[in-house]
Formats: sequence, structure tokens, C-alpha cells
Amino acid sequence: MKDYIIPIGIVFVFFVFVGTGQEGDYSIAPMERREREGLYYAIQGFVGKWWNGSDLYPDPCGWTPIQGVSCDLYNGSWYVTSLNIGPVYDNSLVCAPNAQFTHHLFELKHLKSLSFYNCFSQKALTIPLSNWENLALETLEFRSNPSLTGEIPTTFGSLKSLQSLVLLENGLTGQLPMEMVNLVNLKRLSLSGNRIVGQIPATWGSLNNLLILDLSRNFLSGPMPWTFGGLTSLLKLDLSQNLLEGKLPMGIGNLKNLTLLDLSNNKFSGGLPQNLHEMVSLQEMEISNNPNIGGDLLGIQWESFQNLEFLDLSDMGLRGTVPNSMTELKRLRFLGLTNNSLSGTIPPRFEAMPCISAIYLHGNNFSGRIEFSESFYGKMGSRFRASGNPNLCYSVGLKESSHVPFGVKHCQEKESNVESMEKMSDGFWKQNSHFVASLGFPIRSGFNANKIVVIFLVWIMLF
Repeated sequence: MKDYIIPIGIVFVFFVFVGTGQEGDYSIAPMERREREGLYYAIQGFVGKWWNGSDLYPDPCGWTPIQGVSCDLYNGSWYVTSLNIGPVYDNSLVCAPNAQFTHHLFELKHLKSLSFYNCFSQKALTIPLSNWENLALETLEFRSNPSLTGEIPTTFGSLKSLQSLVLLENGLTGQLPMEMVNLVNLKRLSLSGNRIVGQIPATWGSLNNLLILDLSRNFLSGPMPWTFGGLTSLLKLDLSQNLLEGKLPMGIGNLKNLTLLDLSNNKFSGGLPQNLHEMVSLQEMEISNNPNIGGDLLGIQWESFQNLEFLDLSDMGLRGTVPNSMTELKRLRFLGLTNNSLSGTIPPRFEAMPCISAIYLHGNNFSGRIEFSESFYGKMGSRFRASGNPNLCYSVGLKESSHVPFGVKHCQEKESNVESMEKMSDGFWKQNSHFVASLGFPIRSGFNANKIVVIFLVWIMLF
């Protein structure tokens, strides 16, 4: 840049070629005039009218101090294929407080990737409802734009080449468009962190190429569509933190490639599907904070989850005992069963699980003795919790007080036969001392063999 000493006005003319009717010297930037103007005015709408294009001099598709604009060569000319607006890099194009969309954006016919990050944060703005059909987008992202409001445009359904749609942490409202079913090439759909309401369209179950579906942190209601059993390519399904209700569909077992299932913080009911164990690829399962699910854990073949590393079934209204098959999860690191109504004993085979590093069982009705070694308590530390189980106890004799499970009482050892006999004899002796004295036996406190003989003789005489 040291060799170029050109006034800003000349740079503007070079970049836009306004009113010259010339195509300029394409040895540096062979880009058609319409494409250059569309790029310039589109960017100016987002970053402000002060912007004069000098940042893209001398070559908007090559050497330039601005990151966020990429091009490809078509028929000997450069065309914009990627446009990223927002502070992603140190020298990115940053939005102005009054950023807005202009029609020039939709004149970039070869645009494949369009991204806005932390761009619309002050003045309320909606996504344009039309002209999206003019683009051949494969990736469209709006991330962290709190002032981006309004509904998701139904015209997004016309983006037939779209493979990734990410509308993450914006202020979007309204319902999920039915037209999204037309996005047959879609592999990633993330609408997390908005204010979307209504039900999930059942027709979305035909998006067979979906790998990631994330609708978490919205206000969606109604049931989980039974058609989701047809999304057999899914790797990640996250519907957490919504208002979804009803029974989980049996078709969920068809998702054999799924590695993450998060249905936590909803209102599901009706127990866990008995074919849950057919999702053999699961690495993380979180269904916690669905207090109306209920049911038990016994009808599921937990040993089938040989890839499972994280399992949280807390606060689900679960009853019954913990099956031993849960201890056969060889890769499990985290187990959460807190705040249920589980009963019975805690399986001692938990200690033999090779990867386990956290077990949370507090707030249940477990009873009996916890049969874990002192080394197990030492390894787990505060990551083992079983408090809030009033009928549960641990064995006395742990050498280190730090190894005592928090909130669990120690077990009262059973009395020996001699101690039991002593208490019985003392009680009998006190109740019948006057009768024993009338027979000529001495009355003395304490326990000895003579007292047992006397009691035995008195018992024979009385009965």
C-alpha cells in the first residue's frame, strides 16, 4: 500500500465506476460493474454511508485489508461468493447502529455464503421478506443479533440449494414456517435462542438430509412430531428449554446415528419409550427436568448404550429401582438421577464402571447400605452425592473423614447376641424383680450367667 498515494475520491471512482460507462482495467480486479456496485452498496447499507469502498482497493476479491469478502472466477470475471458482516476478525466489516438491508444484496447472483454476527444490536430490524429466491445460497447465518426481530421469512423455503441455516440468539418471533420443508438439501438447521412459538411442523420429518437440528431455548409447544422418526441421518437433536409436551414418540428409536439427544427442560409425559436403547450411537442423553415423564428404568436395555458418556435423567418423576444393566455402560462418565422417586439399594457395581467420574443420586428414596470402597469415595470426591435419601447409610470405618459421602448417615451396626440378651434380661429382671425376690433369689444389677439361669427358671415357673 506504500506505493499507492491516491485520493479517496479517485478510489471511489475506481471501485464503483459511477457514470463512466467503462469496465476499467481488469488486470487487477476483473469484476463486472453491476457486481462491484452491488457489493459496494450492500456493504454501505450495513456499515454506514461514510464507507467509501477504499477498504476493498485495489482488488475486492484478492489483496485487500478487509476480511469477510470472498470471490470465485466465473467466465473470466470475479463474482462475490461469500460475505461476512460483523466483528468476526480484527479487520472485519462492522455494522453501524442504523444498519439496514438494501436491494443490492440480492443482486449478488453467485453469493453462496452470507453471515451476520453481532450486527443488529441497537435499532430494531426485520429480515427482508422477499428477494431471497434471487440468491443461490448454501449457507445463511444470523448470530447474536438481539435487535433482529419479526418472523422467519417464508421465502427462505425458496433457497433450494441451502445446506446450513443458522438463526442463533436473535430476537425472532412468530411460528416455524411450513415452507422450510422445501429445503431438501438442508443438513444443519439451528434456530436456538429466539422467541419462536407454536408447534413444530410434522412435515419437517421429511428433511431426510438433516444432520443437526437445534430448536432449543424457544417457546415451542405441543408434541414432538412422530415424523421425526424419519430423520434417520440426524447426528444431533436438541429440543431443550421449550414447552413441549405429550409422550415421546416410539419412532425416536429409529435415530440410530444420533450422538446427542437433549430434551431437557420441557413438559413431556408418559414414560420413556421402551425402544430408547435402539439409539446405539448415543454419546450424550439429557432428558432431565421433565417432572411429568414418570415411569421406571426397568424396561430399557441400558447395556446397549455402549457409546454413552453422559446420561442425565434428573427430575423426571422416575420410580422403581436402578437396574444393574446401567452399570454396564463402559464409557459413561456422568450419571444424574437426582430428584426422582427411585428406591431400593444403590447398585455396588457402579464402582466397577471404568470411566465413571460423577454420580448424582440425591433426592430419592434409596435405602440400605452403600457398598462402595474408601478408594471409590476418594476418587469421586464431591462428584458423588446421595444426600436426601433418609433411609440410606454408609459403612462406618472410613479412615478419612473427607471420604464420607456428604449428607448420608453412617449405618448403625447390629447388636451382638450377648448385648441383645443383656438388654432383654435387664428388662425382664426389672419387670419381675419382686417375684424373683419372693423365690429367694438375690436382686443385683448388671449382666452375668447366673441372671440368665434365674430368668430361665422363672420363665418355666410362669409359663
